[in-house]
Parts: sequence; structure tokens; C-alpha cells
Amino acid sequence: MAKTAQLPDPAKDLGDVTAGTSAQEALGTDAKRHFGRISGLIVATIAIIWSVFQLAANITGMGAMNLRGWHIVFLVLLTFLIFRPFKAGWTRSKYVTIFDVVLAVVATVPFLYFLREYEQIALRGGFLDPTDYVMGILGVVVALEAARRVVRNLAILAAIFLLYAFLGSYISGVFGHAGYSMDRLTQQLFWGSQGIFGIAIGVSATFVFVFIVFGVFLKYSGFSDFISDISLAITGHSPGGPAKVAVIASAMTGTINGSALANVATTGSITIPLMKRNGYSPRMAAAVEAVASTGGQFAPPVMGAVGFVMAEYLGLPYVVVMLAAVLPALLYYLAVLLVVHFEAKRQGLTGISRENLPRAFEVIKQKGHLSLPLIILVVLLLMGYTPLFAGVVGIVCAVAASWIRPSGGMGPKAILKSLEEGARSAIGVGVACMVIGVIIGVVSLTGLGLNLGFFIADFTGDSLFIAAALVMVMSIILGMGVPGVAAYVIVAAVGAPILTDAGVEPLAAHMFILFFASLSNITPPVALASYIAAGIAQEDETKVSLTAVKVGLIGFILPFTFIYNPQLLLDADDLAASLVPAVSAIATVILMTAGLQGWLLGSLNLLLRLGVFTAGALLLIPGQLTSLIGLGLAAVAVIIQLTITTRSTKSASKER
Repeated sequence: MAKTAQLPDPAKDLGDVTAGTSAQEALGTDAKRHFGRISGLIVATIAIIWSVFQLAANITGMGAMNLRGWHIVFLVLLTFLIFRPFKAGWTRSKYVTIFDVVLAVVATVPFLYFLREYEQIALRGGFLDPTDYVMGILGVVVALEAARRVVRNLAILAAIFLLYAFLGSYISGVFGHAGYSMDRLTQQLFWGSQGIFGIAIGVSATFVFVFIVFGVFLKYSGFSDFISDISLAITGHSPGGPAKVAVIASAMTGTINGSALANVATTGSITIPLMKRNGYSPRMAAAVEAVASTGGQFAPPVMGAVGFVMAEYLGLPYVVVMLAAVLPALLYYLAVLLVVHFEAKRQGLTGISRENLPRAFEVIKQKGHLSLPLIILVVLLLMGYTPLFAGVVGIVCAVAASWIRPSGGMGPKAILKSLEEGARSAIGVGVACMVIGVIIGVVSLTGLGLNLGFFIADFTGDSLFIAAALVMVMSIILGMGVPGVAAYVIVAAVGAPILTDAGVEPLAAHMFILFFASLSNITPPVALASYIAAGIAQEDETKVSLTAVKVGLIGFILPFTFIYNPQLLLDADDLAASLVPAVSAIATVILMTAGLQGWLLGSLNLLLRLGVFTAGALLLIPGQLTSLIGLGLAAVAVIIQLTITTRSTKSASKER
């Protein structure tokens, strides 16, 4: 018997999709302080000033080093005020103390010193005096302590890299080096252009900050309600409707906020109970939400701000990167939608009754104007304007769009709240980018990236597949427990040269790394997105993470398709060349997902599942012969399935 979900007020229930939540909020840790009225007002004021400063500095074009320096000053100040050093606190109190305030102010000293002295040091050819070294060492220590409070895994990783820089002379073989003194490391990590003040914090101070604030403004303008309602209106009535709502809402929200963890914590708190009411098991409901939320990090138009970083790395216009991500993201979400659809058909689940759903036309009529900021953002990017300009315009448009209908509108309170929340939400990624500067500085100084590339090249020989598999493992491991932008920056510094040396096109190599760095959110043993979803669903974390890997399995296969066939990364100058590969990729996704789920036109037996999956795998391999064999095998499987289904239908009719 089909199971039908009832939803009294779906539009209201799904109205709380938010953007910009930090990883710490999503995980529900006890790391943050509680504030009284006055202390809370002071912290909120600092956060608002930081947001206004960042937006103004990006509009006026402040010098790169000055912008990065002030970005870190605000970042460190808020980090030490908001995040406690230990769960028990210095005085076993959750509230901020005078000592905490003093420590926060002292922590900013080396970075204020950097702002004052950087130009003078540059003018004297980089020569450092003893005070410069002391401030540099203090700055590195502050960066590590900030990371320990906010992104502990990354702090541990940075400490390991520092030990490697000191102790390289004790390591034999390809990874050994002469070892570096404290003075040399300080010069590299604090005063150099490839350390704390390098490209990672530069990205945080520009693209990441602006687009996190943009996401929060979209939230308070009501855009999240529009996403929820239109998702329900379009897919809520179909088999497994609530799961499809979760996929679409998480995709649209995730592309803006760039955090799989925040996405799960916000959309999942509504969609997971909906899926459970519809008949999905808690494990499946949590897994679907985790997988859907993860994909937002590589879904255009914003790609969780990672796309802007990639464009900077590759020296390409952002539009090129955005267009290249379109087909991989669509294929990923097609696979997830097919998984939930086939699962619903297999279990006999139906959707939400239509009388309980909003109507698409009415939703567009009442709330469609709230999508204008996103539309204008995409148009500006396509017209060639810089992402920073487009992002700031998008923020202004979000406020303006909220006032189109007299019933709504962002007032001064909502605008200030958006500025405050945007700054708070930028802390996690900002601290991660700051400490990544330590890692990148060590990699650059010691030549670890080149040595690792030589090692893998020697180990794999001429095998691109083995090299890609090793980079995949590296991307997942280094991306575990790290914000999306930070995970990509870490792995790109080490893994991208390995793939490009193996003959992979640079854009395909970076997209490959982005996929797997993102998928680390659902991959055991540190599957944070899966763990958060498991908590909401009240299910075992390990079971959810393993199910998430199964649901998102096609996502682990897709990156290999575009390193072998880069035409899947759309090129505006030659879209026709991508037509056949795109059709083949869509067929591959459908067949392989059907084989994994055991449903196509009906229930598939084990032999048919194997045949359908194999047909999809053959279509995945470039070449006419394998494609023809795959198509033939798929056709045979479909004919057999139709025959079985027809016979079953006739038999059931006769019994009646």
C-alpha cells in the first residue's frame, strides 16, 4: 500500500532555511561564549563594523596587504572574544571575562604591528630586526591558537607541517630536507607573501566574506522562504516528494552559503523529519540531506565562493569556472534525485497531498521577486563585472527586493542583524584560511609539493587512473573537518600539480580536487555533514555516513569522467562539442543509479542490476566501441525489464 504524507503547513514549516551558519553552530559544540547585554552589544558592534569595513574596502579597492592585515585584526579579535579556549573556560565560566578581553586585544598586536611596519620592511629589502622576528613568532602562535579554538583538526595539521619544517633533516629519502631555523620560518610564514598573509587569507578577505554576507542578506530578505515553497510546489507531490524538496532546497541554499555543515543544520532540521514522516528510514533521510547539502559547494552560480578561489588560482574569468561547473553539478544532483525517486518507488512511497502544497504560480507571483538579487548577480558576472562588484550589488538588491511588496521589507534592525551574522559566519572560514597560510608556507619553503609530485609520478608510472585515485584519497583526507574553501585551498596546493603533470587539463584537475574535498563531508571517519544529519534524525552516525556514501556514490565517480573527458566542463566557445559527452554522461548517471538502487522501470533482479550498472560504466569510458556495447547492453536490460513488468501486470490483472 502506498504511503501518503500529510503536511498541514509546508510553506511555514520550511521557512527557516538559513545561510551562513558556522560549523561550530551547526555541530552544536560548547565552544562559544555566552554574552550579557552589554558585552553582547559590544561584540555585535565589532562584527557590524567589520562587515561594513570589508564591504567598503572591497568597493574602494584598498591595497591587498592592508586589506588582509585589517581582516585578520578583526578576525582574531572576534575569535578570541567569541570562542573559549577550553570548554571549561579560564574561570570555568561560559561568560567573557576581563582576562579574555585583554587576551583578545593582545592577540591583535602582531597584526597591527604588521600593518605599521610592512611597507618599511619592504623598502629595506626584507631585512628584519629582532622585534620583527618576535612579532612574527607571536603572530604564528596566535594563528595556531585561533585555529585550535575554531577548527581544531586544521590546527593539528598545521602543527604537523611546522614540525616537518623543523625536523626535515632527520627524514631520509625524497621527503627529507635540510631543516629550517625559527628565523627563516618566521620570515616565510609571517612576513612573506606565501604565509599567513598569502592567497588563502586574501580570498577570505574578499570573495568569501562578501558572499557569506550576501547569503545572509538573502536569508533575511525572505529568499529562503521562496526556495522552500517553490521546491515544495514543484516536487512535493511526486513519489518521495519531501526527499526531493530536501535535494533542491539544499542545492539552492548550499551554493550561496558554501557550508555543507550549516546547510544540513538548517534545511535538515525541517526536511529530515518530513522525509521520516513520508516513510523514509531515519538513516536514509539523514543521508540524503547530507549528500544534497554537500553538493552546494560546487554548484553554480556562487559555488560556495570556492569558484572565485579557483578562478584566482587558474587566472581565468569566473564565468569560465562557473560554466565549467554547470554540468558536473547537474549530474551530481540528477543522481541524488534519482536515488530518492527509485527508493520511493521501491518502497511504494508517494508524495505530499496536493491540497497541502503551495502552488508554483502563486509562489512565483508572491515571492518570485526575492530571486532578483541572484538573477542580477549572474547577469553581472556574465557581463564581465568582477565577482566582488557583483556580490556587493547583490547585497543592495537583496534589501531592495525585500521592499517590493509592502508586507515585507528589511528594516534597519534586519540589515544590522545581517551584517552581524555575516561577520560571525565568516569567522570559521577566515581562521581556517589564516592557518592554511602556515601550511602553504611550509609546502612552498620545503618543496613538499614538488617532492610529493615526483614520488607519486615514480609510484604510478604512466597511469593517470592511479595518480588520480591517490589525489582523490589525499583530497578526502585533507578535506576532513575543514570548511569547503579551506579544504580546496589545501589540496589544490599539493594535488593539482600532480594531476597536471600527469596530463590533466588545469581546470579539470582543480574541479576534480574540489569535488573530492567537498565529498569529505560525507566520507567516514570524519563525515561531519553526515554526523550532523544523524543527530537530527536520531540515528547512528556511522550507519548514516555509510549510507551517505552509497547515496552519493555517483559523485565519487563523476570527477574521473571529466579528467578523461574535459569536454564535460562546458566551454562557451565550443558548447556543441559537449553535447554528445553530456548525453552520454546523463545516460551513465541514470543507468548506474538504477543498478545501485535496484529500480529502473520496475524492480530489478540481481542480474539486471549488474547489467544496467555495467552498461552505465561502459558509457563512462571514452570510445565508440565501449559506448556501443554499453548502449546495446542497456537496451537489452530495458527490453527484459519491460517484458517482466508486462507479464507481472497481466498476471496481477488475471488474479483480480
